[in-house]
Amino acid sequence: MKLWQPNQHLNNGRFIIQRVMRSGGFGVTYSIREKATSKLFVLKALNYIQQNKVDFKQLQVKFVNEAVRLARCSHPHIVKVYEVIQEDGLWCMIMEYIDGEDLAEYINDNGVLAEEEALLYIDQIAQALEYIHHQGFLHRDIKPSNILLRRGKLEVVLIDFGLAREYSSGQIKSMTNDRTDGYAPIEQYQKRGNFGAYTDVYALAATLYTLLTKKVPIPAEYRNKNNTLPPPKQFNSQISDRVNNAILRGMALEPENRPQSVFEFRELLGLASMLPSQEIEEKLISVVGMDYTRLRELLASGKWKEADEETTRVMLAVVGRENEGWLSEKDIYNFPCQDIRTLDQLWVKYSNGRFGFSVQRRIYQSLRGTRKFHQEVWDAIGDKVGWKKDKKWMYYDDLTFDITAPEAHLPSGIFWFDSWWGRYGWFLLDGVERRFYYLVARVIKCNI
Repeated sequence: MKLWQPNQHLNNGRFIIQRVMRSGGFGVTYSIREKATSKLFVLKALNYIQQNKVDFKQLQVKFVNEAVRLARCSHPHIVKVYEVIQEDGLWCMIMEYIDGEDLAEYINDNGVLAEEEALLYIDQIAQALEYIHHQGFLHRDIKPSNILLRRGKLEVVLIDFGLAREYSSGQIKSMTNDRTDGYAPIEQYQKRGNFGAYTDVYALAATLYTLLTKKVPIPAEYRNKNNTLPPPKQFNSQISDRVNNAILRGMALEPENRPQSVFEFRELLGLASMLPSQEIEEKLISVVGMDYTRLRELLASGKWKEADEETTRVMLAVVGRENEGWLSEKDIYNFPCQDIRTLDQLWVKYSNGRFGFSVQRRIYQSLRGTRKFHQEVWDAIGDKVGWKKDKKWMYYDDLTFDITAPEAHLPSGIFWFDSWWGRYGWFLLDGVERRFYYLVARVIKCNI
């Protein structure tokens, strides 16, 4: 059992323990100082309770997986993980040191937050959640004590990814039922269920509830027994009707009644049009070395048709189908997940959540689409995203290449384009609908 004391040296004398910072149900964090630079870091390891469990080795694996998930993230509102070390058989994360206090401590000392300040912090965490959802996993433990407020700044950082898990929206998954009562939605009380972005939306809404009322909401399992959730405005009359109603929507007991994405929740709060407090560090990752710089420039400048055509060009190039001019079912099913994720992130970011493959996937699933073709679902998609007019399917050149286009309208060229036409058109032999279904299936498979 490892319990380190102040002034103890670790990693061959590289680090010196300063003090214990936090001790939770799973982990313990220490502030440490790097001897060579005098720089402060945070060291996180499994606590003594976990170290004494019979499945300690498996817990170590989960702990390292948490480090890997965090290391994949590069966002101003997510704590940074720099490296993983091993000390006397115990794996440890070396993380960013944040000078400040968590929001639970802050409201305990200072009382409820003003609505404007609370929304500022919630929006920052919402942006972090949008980012990690695009990475393919859920946080599953959003709460005030897992949000650190930097000292002297109106800036918060999301910490503790110990319960984070990969997910596939719309699919039944098995996950641990570890949770925090009051912030965990009803689906988290079961080990097997349909988890999605709406799982984190519930916890985010519950966190806002607490920041504005200084009260922990009724646990979801008790609400399931018809115990009504008091509106937050009942405890704080200064809360606006819009925010009060958004919180209640976000905390709807059944997942299908909540906003299905963090972006939708931000829209309800009136935050979706706000500029991020800081730009996400953008990495245009491609496993085949494709350059997405031009696509980013076109999207950033609002040249939507050119961006759509560039998306088609690079997707064909990724799978070496420039000469054929179209993607087969096999091409789409084998399309690199990281590349499709990069393309989606660019579209989502520069359209402020309006366009992108993940948006199309969400619309498709909201219309009860499955992996089998159903004409009524396909017709509903055409109506919903604006690909039909007067009950007729449109040609590519007649689509709307503007930010005012319906949600999920773009990108669309990859579904329409075929070199047999010599231009963009409606290719009946293979079918736009088939390419759309194949791509949605790939997006789901890639957890996008």
